[in-house]
Amino acid sequence: MFDINAITSQEGRVAIVTGANVGLGFSTTHTLAKNGATVVMACRNADKANSAIAELKKNLPDADLVFMPLDLSDLKSVKRFAEQFLEQFDRLDLLINNAGVMVPPYQKTVDGFELQMGANYFGHFLLTSLLLPLLEKTGNARIVNLSSIAHRNGKIHFDDMHFEKRYSKMEAYGQSKLAMLMFSYELSRRLKEQGYSTIAVAAHPGVANTALSRYLPKPMIALLTPVAGLLLSSPEEGALPQIYAAVGEDIESGDYLGPNGFNEMRGKQPVKVKPRPHALDTEVSGRLWEVSLELTGAHYFD
Repeated sequence: MFDINAITSQEGRVAIVTGANVGLGFSTTHTLAKNGATVVMACRNADKANSAIAELKKNLPDADLVFMPLDLSDLKSVKRFAEQFLEQFDRLDLLINNAGVMVPPYQKTVDGFELQMGANYFGHFLLTSLLLPLLEKTGNARIVNLSSIAHRNGKIHFDDMHFEKRYSKMEAYGQSKLAMLMFSYELSRRLKEQGYSTIAVAAHPGVANTALSRYLPKPMIALLTPVAGLLLSSPEEGALPQIYAAVGEDIESGDYLGPNGFNEMRGKQPVKVKPRPHALDTEVSGRLWEVSLELTGAHYFD
């Protein structure tokens, strides 16, 4: 059983947390920094990132926190971030691909991707490829990808991946989170084939009360607000599965972590969980891998 109060020291370790200034990323950053890790906070907005650092330092004055700008919806920004990180650090123990956006109005990224698929998945796919050599050089490193129970109804729409024909906010979100989960399994398989010590795992928070909900319809927000404490987990609870994935001593490549409560919607204890069967379809994940290489220009295992 994972005990967040009994995490082994993270002194000397370096972690990247995308979307570290708010919600699950903020809670994950707090836990890692509290236990001695250097945490690079990869965030899009400098003001919000610096405000988050100031807030964290109120309770953790000695925390080693570094802000680096990263906009996952812009592949050029992803490349700049990786270049900056590699110039400043000679090790990377944890890459926590946490950042995301949920059910926004239809938008395309500067690279022509539907926003959720671009920011939630493609940006992280490229980022991971650029940092993988350093992860492997560091040794026994971990890649943690944030998925969602929304993967259960997700489908990879190879015929209209960017929803140019018909946009459904939830279908697009489900696709992006299924993609993150399939990416974890496919990457895990390939890491093992290459004999790498780096492992890839996935986690989901259940249904957490975070800033992701800002795009939900106003009537739904009004309905949920009075009962949020009963139905939704806090960001601190929601972050537990990805923290477990990052530092748990019994984690193996290909594991998937989530809350232990009813239908994995929330829970006080993070546990290993099972995805829906379609998330394990190697034919689809292999095809997604090839499409992702083509669209992002990423290179793995060169």
